[in-house]
Amino acid sequence: MKKAVFFDIDGTLWDDHGIIPDSTKTAIRLLQEREIYTFICTGRVKSQLHFPVLHELGFDGIVGGCGTYVSLGEKEIFYRSIAPKRIRHTFEVLKKYRVPVVLEGKNNLYVTGEYFVDDASRSRLKMIAGEHFHSVVDYDMAWEISKFNIPVHNDNVKRAVAELSDWYDFLVHENVMVEGVPKGFSKASGIRFVCRQLGISRKDTYAFGDSANDIDMLEYVAHGIAMGNGQDKAKQAADYITTDIHDDGIYHACRYFSLI
Repeated sequence: MKKAVFFDIDGTLWDDHGIIPDSTKTAIRLLQEREIYTFICTGRVKSQLHFPVLHELGFDGIVGGCGTYVSLGEKEIFYRSIAPKRIRHTFEVLKKYRVPVVLEGKNNLYVTGEYFVDDASRSRLKMIAGEHFHSVVDYDMAWEISKFNIPVHNDNVKRAVAELSDWYDFLVHENVMVEGVPKGFSKASGIRFVCRQLGISRKDTYAFGDSANDIDMLEYVAHGIAMGNGQDKAKQAADYITTDIHDDGIYHACRYFSLI
C-alpha cells in the first residue's frame, strides 16, 4: 500500500536559522528510496518557499498556505485565493481596528508598515520573501492572497478577529501572531486532497509538526508525530512525541514507525 509522510517546515524540518539536520536529510532520502511519498505541509505560502535547501530534498509536492495550495512535483494542482471583495472587506476591518497585517499570496506578500515592531523582524520577513516582499500601499486593493497573519501585540486584535470569524479560522501562535485562514481550509484539508489524488488510504498517512497550525493535521493523519521541541498543544494532539529537531527527531520517529 502507498504511504505518505507530511512535514511542517519551521521547527520541524529546519530550526530558527534555517538549518536542516543531516539526520533529517537522511531520513527523507531513505523514505524516498522505499517509494514512500514525502510532502512539505506548511502554513507558508508559495512565495515563501523559494529556498533551494528545501527543493534539493526532492519532495513529491507541497501542501502550502494551510491547505490553500497544493502541488505535485512542479505542477500546481490546486489553489484557492480569497475573492477580491472579501479581501477588501477584511482589510477594511483590520484598518478600522488599526491592526497591522501581512497579506499572503502564492506570488507575493503585501505588508503594512505598522506590522513590524523592530527592524529585525522586517529584515527577516524580507529575507524569507525576497523579491516577493511588497508594501500593501504599492498594490492598493489589487492583492492576490489566500491567507493572512496579524500580530497578537495589538490590543484591538480580539475585536477584529471576532468580526471576521464568520469567514476565517484563526490560529494563535504563542501570543506572537495569528493566522487567518479561509473557513474549510487547513493542513488537514490539503492532506485529504493529496491522498484522494494519489489513492493513499488515511491509515497510511504520517505527519510531523510542532505548533498550533499543525494540530489539525496531527489529528487527521493516522500517525501524528510532534517534535520534542514543539508546543504543548501540538504534543497533546499527536500520537507520538519524538526527540528534538537537533536530537534526530525525524529520523528516530521514522525508525520507530518502521518507515526506514
